[in-house]
Amino acid sequence: MKSVSLVLGSGGARGLAHIGVIHWLEDNDYKIESISGCSIGALIGGIYAAGKLEEFEKWVCAISTLDIVTLLDISWSGNGLVKGDKIINTLVDLVGDLKIEDLNIGYTAVAADITQEKEVWINSGHLFDAIRASISLPLFFTPHECNGVRLIDGGVLNPLPIAPIFSDNTDISIAVNLCGKLVETTSKPQVVSQEKVNSNDGINATISKFIQQLKDKVDSTKEVDWGVYDVANLAFDAMQSTIIRQKIAAYPPDKVIEIARNTCGIFEFDRADEMITLGYNKAQECLG
Repeated sequence: MKSVSLVLGSGGARGLAHIGVIHWLEDNDYKIESISGCSIGALIGGIYAAGKLEEFEKWVCAISTLDIVTLLDISWSGNGLVKGDKIINTLVDLVGDLKIEDLNIGYTAVAADITQEKEVWINSGHLFDAIRASISLPLFFTPHECNGVRLIDGGVLNPLPIAPIFSDNTDISIAVNLCGKLVETTSKPQVVSQEKVNSNDGINATISKFIQQLKDKVDSTKEVDWGVYDVANLAFDAMQSTIIRQKIAAYPPDKVIEIARNTCGIFEFDRADEMITLGYNKAQECLG
């Protein structure tokens, strides 16, 4: 069994492909010993390190666009559209309020201190404090204060954080880049060997009940216009793609799995099954 240092990059809903990559590694006798993640990569990596990826996968495969909108708590502070409390509280309810020091594998979340213009590696303290800081996408989420510092999405400075695992004593380092070259998208990817996981079992029933309680508190007729955020995030993706090329040149991992940056929209979390399958297939192409 090969030991792995895994780097999970930034890229919104494309990051659900990280789940498929992890499944492929587990199915092919790789043991993940450390994870460095940014933004959605910090989220998926942290949940995996907590041993709750299966529960999260069932949840994310069950949610709809309306469910996503329901989980958005609008901020009136002017420094971000969404506070993020509902999302984080939902995940804490699902995963538990854990500390990074208590995880079974090494874990680092990368955020950005934009005032000091430097990236921040978070490898201690409450797991969801680290995740909330790392996912603080500018304009969308409000910044998050961690250890007295206001932090934003690590993708601003390091969307593929390879450096934190560079000195690991593992057999192979694998990075998953969610800002790969543009591709033509004509059809949905086919499942290689992974079973669908969104069955109607106890965990899904619990999650559905929780989401329904949240729905009761909002007006389901309201719609959110994502247009301005889509434009901003296209620019963000282009910026991240440039930074990633520099990071790979400076700290080359053994393998890079690439997910095209036009595979799906940054907020299209309702395409979870498709993206998980794509990640599995891409891992097979790169490592098989």
